[in-house]
Amino acid sequence: MPSVVNGFGKVSVITLAIGIFIGISVSNIFRFTTSPRNSLSGYIPVDPHSHGENDDVSGPDNSLSWHDEHSHSHANENNSVARYLYKKVRVLCWVMTNPNNIQTKARHVKATWGKRCNILLFMSSKSDWELPAVALNVAEGRDHLWAKTKAAFKYIYSQHLNDADWFVKSDDDTYIVVENLRYFLQNKLPSEPVFYGRRFKPMVKQGYMSGGAGYVLSKEALSRVVTQGLDNPEKCRSDNGGAEDLEMGKCLENVGVLAGDTRDELGRERFHPFIPEHHLIPDILPKEMWYWSYNFYPAKQGQECCSDYSITFHYITPNMMYVLEYLIYHLKPYGINTVIHQELSSPAANLDKPNSENNNPVLVQQQDDSIVNDIIKKSDDRELNTYSLEKVKEQSENDLENMVDNGEG
Repeated sequence: MPSVVNGFGKVSVITLAIGIFIGISVSNIFRFTTSPRNSLSGYIPVDPHSHGENDDVSGPDNSLSWHDEHSHSHANENNSVARYLYKKVRVLCWVMTNPNNIQTKARHVKATWGKRCNILLFMSSKSDWELPAVALNVAEGRDHLWAKTKAAFKYIYSQHLNDADWFVKSDDDTYIVVENLRYFLQNKLPSEPVFYGRRFKPMVKQGYMSGGAGYVLSKEALSRVVTQGLDNPEKCRSDNGGAEDLEMGKCLENVGVLAGDTRDELGRERFHPFIPEHHLIPDILPKEMWYWSYNFYPAKQGQECCSDYSITFHYITPNMMYVLEYLIYHLKPYGINTVIHQELSSPAANLDKPNSENNNPVLVQQQDDSIVNDIIKKSDDRELNTYSLEKVKEQSENDLENMVDNGEG
């Protein structure tokens, strides 16, 4: 009889152990698929409208800055085109933040990409004149993001409508390459009702733009949404709830603002809702996640994910802000220059000549400025260069027809 009991006890222990193992495994699977998670280097959201997940990630105690403008690697740089576009394509950037993030996140935005906007504003519920941060009469928290967005655009319309041509909304963990934004916008008319960003498709016929990846409104789009939409409950949601980017997309569609296509000539995206790694490296993003079904255009991974002139990335921690700042504006491969500079000065044509004229920075600058003036003249020719509203409409209609043909509408 004792042997039977002992045998029964061994079976029970084995069964219990198997049960515990299965329970833990199922629990981990459930936790992985239903809760926020991080890869080795960044947050992967389980909700397309998530916000503030990097709020607890700290950055440097002090803002970082570079003081090498006159060093050998920067002294002969030519930024004529960027300077011209700075004047021609006036961009106001407003950043969604809150009082707790002023020192931990917002000031790092100002120290990096924010300084390249024509106007930079931070929208909070408490003023901060150093940034500056505007005190909006709204409560903080994820459930009030739509209220803050409405208040922010109303403030900008009343205070800065004529100070810029394009109006960009971003989060305080978004990184924007502002020069690439101006390059994208330089042949588009701010007088047309259009907005641009990373285009998602659920719940809005023409699609809406990801809030985290940032989106940009033309001056006409801003005017329409404020004067015709935000205070009209038939056009825009009147309470404070709802996902900010989705509600903005519905509101813009209802006032006749078109969703534009921001992909480059190879079909690669310019606005990105995640960190670079998550777009560049295949299979980091789970195959079952919402992202794959939300993209208006088929999402790509690997080297085809991202335009060479990408504009934004999201979920960028304060430390990564400075890493991107260094990689984009300071790291250089010796002997290679940017495409625009090759087009302007063509230094390779004279490399085989001793004491080549292209080694003289004054002559290079004069040559560059002459060709830049030619670019400016061509750029100002609206008949040749303007991306018209009719083209935007045609593209949107084609996109919708393709969705219906593919059974996605």
